[in-house]
Amino acid sequence: MGTQKEIAEKIIKNGGNYILAVKANQAQLLEHIKDEFKFAKQLKISVNEDLGHGRIEIRTFSVITDFKFIDNKNDWKNLTSIIRVESIRAFKNSDKATEKATRYYISNLENNANVFQDSIRSHWAIENKLHWTLDVSFGEDASRKRKGNAAQNYSVLLKIALNLLKNEKTEKQGVKGKRLKAAWDDDYLRKLLNLKVWVCPVFLPSGYKIYR
Repeated sequence: MGTQKEIAEKIIKNGGNYILAVKANQAQLLEHIKDEFKFAKQLKISVNEDLGHGRIEIRTFSVITDFKFIDNKNDWKNLTSIIRVESIRAFKNSDKATEKATRYYISNLENNANVFQDSIRSHWAIENKLHWTLDVSFGEDASRKRKGNAAQNYSVLLKIALNLLKNEKTEKQGVKGKRLKAAWDDDYLRKLLNLKVWVCPVFLPSGYKIYR
């Protein structure tokens, strides 16, 4: 969703750098990147092995800076590098099958594979921590929302709620406890939402209540 030409251009315009994931919704770009790696003769490579939690994971980071198949290179602001991450995960003392995955990225940076590895893995760590919090505090994984854009919309709302709860520092308890208090205490809910006007609860037939 974030891999858009306009976003890359704004990042560069504001003095930043980007490493953007390329997925199936960028079908043409993804196909060109795969062709680059299929026929590349020079690759910058870094291999990382992670042993722990009952599994062995090997990640190979490959980088290309000399493009031949990406025709629309100039449409991506300052596109300099493409990155491939191949991961193989095997589980010790388990009947689970070995898992393989390949991910692709584009970047305006011209770094070696080790630097890209550190940047991408640090982002994964943030995403994994956020996902864990949303699952434990909001039960995100148990959500059955599937129709249309419901899952994406719900995820955005949960992240907004999580930020509101984390930014409220007066209540000395966890996110789950703050949620519960907000459900029971209208004054605390208004404090979370930073409302300056009187709020009237309107109860719906389903038992939920909305505010206006």
